[in-house]
Amino acid sequence: QVQLVESGGGLVQPGGSLRLSCAASGSIFSINAMGWYRQAPGKERELVALITSGGSTNYADSVKGRFTISRDNAKNTVYLQMNSLKPEDTAVYYCYIDPFPGSSWYYWGQGTQVTVSS
Repeated sequence: QVQLVESGGGLVQPGGSLRLSCAASGSIFSINAMGWYRQAPGKERELVALITSGGSTNYADSVKGRFTISRDNAKNTVYLQMNSLKPEDTAVYYCYIDPFPGSSWYYWGQGTQVTVSS
């Protein structure tokens, strides 16, 4: 059984920073990519950032230049450093693992709330 445990969310003022982490455990035989989605109230879940097995990264336009995704392969952990946070970044953030190219399903974390407010 694979489990993804997220941490690091919370309440922060606009312009502040948070660092999310997602630690995976269990029978993980392969990881094609790891990343983060987010879902704000009343909105669809949105891909925020991902990092592939080869280290390539991709970001949503709305977070480019502010967020940085990284991972520690030895720990099967993915991080999301979020700087210059804006109120529109408020959402529940979900980490995921894409296990192999062409996979039709992901492993998901439980979600962590990020609230950006004065």
